[in-house]
Amino acid sequence: MTKKLEQLFDVETSEDVVDRMLTDKPEQPAPLTVPEIETAMSKVDKIDAALPTVSELDTSDREMDEIAQLAQDTFKDLMDLGMNVEARFSGEIFNNASRMLDTALSAKSAKVTKKLRMVDLQLKKATLDARLAKEQANSGEAVADGEGVVLDRNSLLQSILDKK
Repeated sequence: MTKKLEQLFDVETSEDVVDRMLTDKPEQPAPLTVPEIETAMSKVDKIDAALPTVSELDTSDREMDEIAQLAQDTFKDLMDLGMNVEARFSGEIFNNASRMLDTALSAKSAKVTKKLRMVDLQLKKATLDARLAKEQANSGEAVADGEGVVLDRNSLLQSILDKK
């Protein structure tokens, strides 16, 4: 930006911004507390519960593959057509063939992006699970890795004898 634009819009000069960025230390995020982690975990669990109910997740993958294949086939057909027509008409045909190839590439990249987002969400959930377990271990709480029943010795013996 020029000096006049900086003065006109009343913004910091670029030198000030660079100096501030070089001198300021990045702020560390505050550590999460157990209630915040539990709240986040409950939200993640709700998302996990909702994901299996989302229908046709694989359908979009198949549709993206079909679109990409159709675009590639059309690209090949247009390239063959462009080679067999007069030079003055081939430019527009090659341009459309290029668009078909771009469509195929977009379909494939959308599919990969979706999968990467899913992996990222799974990693974030695993990180939150580990952080919650660590917080519980640090606070002295029992870490629940599964479901269980707490029994004393007498009630356990009684239940064994009742089954016989």
